[in-house]
Amino acid sequence: MTTDEINRAIGELYGWQADYCGDLNAMHEAEKVLTTFDEWDIYCVHLGDTQPSCAKATARQRAEAFLRTLGKWEPVVKHPFTTDGDHLGDVNKMVGEVQP
Repeated sequence: MTTDEINRAIGELYGWQADYCGDLNAMHEAEKVLTTFDEWDIYCVHLGDTQPSCAKATARQRAEAFLRTLGKWEPVVKHPFTTDGDHLGDVNKMVGEVQP
């Protein structure tokens, strides 16, 4: 997810407006919704599985882990080149132009 997508996703969850990826104070406020040991445990696992990594995480790392903990993370999906006919025709045309 991009920085804007992350900020928007966290903001939409709770109606907040902040720069979660760039502001540790904003992430500290967001972290307050994690109220159970299990939520914090999962959150720290997403930050790197150790307590020191939790303490040293950047705002961006915390924002990503926060969304992962809440099941709201949307990974960036890069669509592979397909051969569904639309792209295949373009490739055949390009190959034909290059080869005699």
